[in-house]
Amino acid sequence: MAWLIILLLCVGNSSARFLDYSYIHNSSPHLEDRVFSLLVRLQLEQFYDTLLLYGDDCVFHSTSRRLNVSTVLVSSGSCNFDWNFSSLTLILSCGPEEENETNYETLVKLQLNRRLVYLLGVTKPHSVCERYSQKEQYNIAAIAEDFDRSKTIYACRHFKDPNIEEVSLLDSKPVFIEQFRNMQGKPIRTAADLLSPRSMIYVDAKTGERKTTGYVANLVNTFAQRVNATLELEVLANKLIVKEILGMVENEQLDIGITLESSFRMTFIDISSYPYILTSYCLMVQVPAKLPYNLVYAMIIDPLVLGIIFVLFCLLSVLLIYSQKMSWQDLSLANILLNDKSLRGLLGQSFPFPLNASKKLRLIFTILCFASIMLNTMYDAYLQSYFTNPPSEPEIGSFEDIGSYNRRIAMPALEVNGLIKTNNSHFREIRVEDLEIFDNMPEVYKLRDDFNLSYNYVVTGDRWRSYAELQTFFKEPVFYYARDLCFSRLIFLSVPLRRHLPYRHLFDEHMMQQHEFGFVNYWMSHSLFDMVRLDLTPLKDLSRPLAYTPSLLMDDISWILKIYLAAVVLCVLCFLLEIGVDMWKRRMNFRNQQVLST
Repeated sequence: MAWLIILLLCVGNSSARFLDYSYIHNSSPHLEDRVFSLLVRLQLEQFYDTLLLYGDDCVFHSTSRRLNVSTVLVSSGSCNFDWNFSSLTLILSCGPEEENETNYETLVKLQLNRRLVYLLGVTKPHSVCERYSQKEQYNIAAIAEDFDRSKTIYACRHFKDPNIEEVSLLDSKPVFIEQFRNMQGKPIRTAADLLSPRSMIYVDAKTGERKTTGYVANLVNTFAQRVNATLELEVLANKLIVKEILGMVENEQLDIGITLESSFRMTFIDISSYPYILTSYCLMVQVPAKLPYNLVYAMIIDPLVLGIIFVLFCLLSVLLIYSQKMSWQDLSLANILLNDKSLRGLLGQSFPFPLNASKKLRLIFTILCFASIMLNTMYDAYLQSYFTNPPSEPEIGSFEDIGSYNRRIAMPALEVNGLIKTNNSHFREIRVEDLEIFDNMPEVYKLRDDFNLSYNYVVTGDRWRSYAELQTFFKEPVFYYARDLCFSRLIFLSVPLRRHLPYRHLFDEHMMQQHEFGFVNYWMSHSLFDMVRLDLTPLKDLSRPLAYTPSLLMDDISWILKIYLAAVVLCVLCFLLEIGVDMWKRRMNFRNQQVLST
């Protein structure tokens, strides 16, 4: 068995040597050396550790054996698997028609990789560049059959005319270049959602052209300037403008959408850029109204404190009763609960002081006076502070309590569908009747921008920054950012990009550099000023404050007057009851005397 295996290995090795000899015999003996030198040069220009070789046997097959890199042979012209190898891959093709990749995942992953094509016969390099550019593959170079003599490499240059540049093997000029770093004024198709402060349109006073600004628009504008491109701006009037932009990007009708899409829409992850903004997604809730003045009196009365005061009143009453005669003779429930001196003392009123009071009685009076000072000072401080700035009504504590505050949440249907698809747990806690769903997204944002008090809203943390800054000009804030009522505390907002965009990596690089240099934070912090400058947001108080009243009204003390009236009525009833009881006792005594006399 071992001899059989050795014999098969020898036969295989002889066959390989025979194929190599046959190929070298049919081609120039120096061609393989030239191609090997070219592959080594390309590895020095940009390192690669994998070769992907399309087509039947050609000079690339024999040369690849001399390189210390992994080689994948695809003779059929297409992979039947998703490409999961290293991204540092050089693609070799034995002819312009040999690479017919049909696997979508492999096409996407290898779109930006360098490609070297071997030209046979009369194939023109120009046609090779045109063929690959139709598939949006631009890092292309080709060599002809006479490469051993000409030493010429035909490199495709997409933004030049003609689109072929001849590079000698002996030159130091690079074969492959980053072509999209200078797009020579070529247009980038885009459309803006016109949702301030992301993107806002205006007419340039000097040129009369329509331009965009905003912390998303500025990112695209600066990218176009950086790569020397022009923006071909398309203005949409659809009420579902964000959804339309995403659809146009998915259908490759736009290169870059000047809008943001959230990580809730995971179906669009392949047409999303690197995350542009990391933010939260929470409720924008109305600030609770101030309590009316007539309820302030009830706010400062705590049941526990009242209980402590009542116990203190009873103890002082008992001590006063005992210390007057040093006996429990006058101790009764009525004398304790209706002790005149103790009640007056705690209320801070004067009461009769015995002339011959003992030291113990004087000490009790001192305690009573001290307690009255503490109580009256405390409640007077509470009352005056609450009248100056009344406390607010309770805030919404959970998603389940939203319906109890008679304010529904206004949301666009696009965001509702995103929360439903991601099965958001907090969103499921909200009842359907507590939601007001709008098909027209700009209509919801218009209500939110106007601080309409008919609804509560949902907002991202980046958009709330401009709302919070605008409310600093208000007399009173209208909404607050409920950080305890968030659907997500960390969501990714990305810029939609066309699926096969060849300069996607440059856009992501530009985005991260703008963050690194602080431009994104600068744009976001100046969003409000941009909106005011473009007359999109009025710089005025939208809080609708209540009219100022210099004094208390009768309604503000209505509860006190009602309690006072009830107390007076109770006193009258008690007085009448005492008179009635006294008259009844006298009548009963008179009858008893008559009975005894008879």
